[in-house]
Amino acid sequence: MLSILGRAPVRAGTAFVDHTPDTAPPGSRRHMEATVRHLGFLPSAMARLAASPELLDGFQRLTALFDGTTLDPVAREVVVMTVVTRNECHICVAMHSGRLRKLGADEELIAALAGQRPLANQQLEAVRQFTLAVLATAGAVDDTTLDAFLAHGYTTRNALEVVLGIGTYTLSTLANRLTRAPLDPQLTAV
Repeated sequence: MLSILGRAPVRAGTAFVDHTPDTAPPGSRRHMEATVRHLGFLPSAMARLAASPELLDGFQRLTALFDGTTLDPVAREVVVMTVVTRNECHICVAMHSGRLRKLGADEELIAALAGQRPLANQQLEAVRQFTLAVLATAGAVDDTTLDAFLAHGYTTRNALEVVLGIGTYTLSTLANRLTRAPLDPQLTAV
């Protein structure tokens, strides 16, 4: 089958290659090298995202900004897991399940997040529900939904931080799915 340009379409799974710091565009190399130093290996997802230094740099910057928010680390991971399970990013689910374990989260919480089920911890469930509401309404949550989130001790700043987390991890999940990066076994321990 030919595309409108007269060329056979390329399958996305074969179009994206796993770059190395030697083959990647120069703008991606420092992020790749930093990741290898931090993790001890280069995940396939990053090796494929390296084709776009702008996307890779943007994701790294957004991740750092989200990690610096006033939401506590487990609440941030609830936002992330809510987004990545909704977007069916198997790489992200594995990686962030590992992060939750490192933060001391119990297996029940991780399984509930991975299974898109309500959380036993009501404060964390409020984060999950608010994240889902922001996604479902493209940010146009009603006052009742916002008030329910705020009633669990969160602030309007936290509400905007949830939006930052949604944007950050929507970017990564869409890119990971587009490139069809395989899951690296080491990511579950990250």
